[in-house]
Amino acid sequence: MRVRWSNVVLFFGYLFLYLPLFLVVIYSFNESRFVSTWSGFSMKWYKALISNPIILRATLTSLKVASISATISTILGTIAAIVITRFRRFRGKTVFVGAITAPLVMPEVVMGLSLLMLFIGMEKFFEWPTGRGSTRVVIAHITLTLSYVTMLIQARLQDFDRSLEEAALDLGASPIKVFFVITLPIIFPAIVNGWLLAFALSLDDVVIASFVAGPGATTLPMVVFSSLRFGISPEINALAAILMTVLSVGVIVSAVFSYKKKSTADDYS
Repeated sequence: MRVRWSNVVLFFGYLFLYLPLFLVVIYSFNESRFVSTWSGFSMKWYKALISNPIILRATLTSLKVASISATISTILGTIAAIVITRFRRFRGKTVFVGAITAPLVMPEVVMGLSLLMLFIGMEKFFEWPTGRGSTRVVIAHITLTLSYVTMLIQARLQDFDRSLEEAALDLGASPIKVFFVITLPIIFPAIVNGWLLAFALSLDDVVIASFVAGPGATTLPMVVFSSLRFGISPEINALAAILMTVLSVGVIVSAVFSYKKKSTADDYS
């Protein structure tokens, strides 16, 4: 009876989480422009989405910003996780860890305002970054996502079997070769998951981007949020359906890849 009750709770939990997303996909094929009234199946909102230059420009900007910020934050996060995990004691470690983890608990409004003031001061004294363009959004999103990537990779490194590295070093391999041949392939699934998490966080951010972005760097969430004052357009439903499909495929591929890598690592160890 306990197992059945847990299954019922799990079912309603998943229903509560995913039913609204399923309805968004369904109503993206609605012929009516009113999202609350179903009047027949149609693909015209997907055609309207493709021919909307504002949404397309914002989508390209968001994808560019998310890709660059996720890549840089993954590289820096991997280095930070290795430093935190492998170097047990060094001067300033507490400050270093605190600076890395601060964005996890910092309100985004506070982060956006502080980054805006930082960029104004940097432009005044160093003349960089100039203007409220994509560069500022990339730096802001790196600041936002770096802590998440670091914590994710750090958790994987804490469970790492150091005997594999020690055996390779005893056999004459250099530390750099050990890292690229032994360490990196084992933690690579965590790195991929960190990149996907950073990409999703950057793609979803609207608060921080609203502070630091300008007219030439309007991201997709900013366009969607600004359009809500006129009501939800079926084009937004179509856009949400496409994004959910792409991200779901990415998550599934990452999960399968991580499972295969983990199975290979377990067999290797």
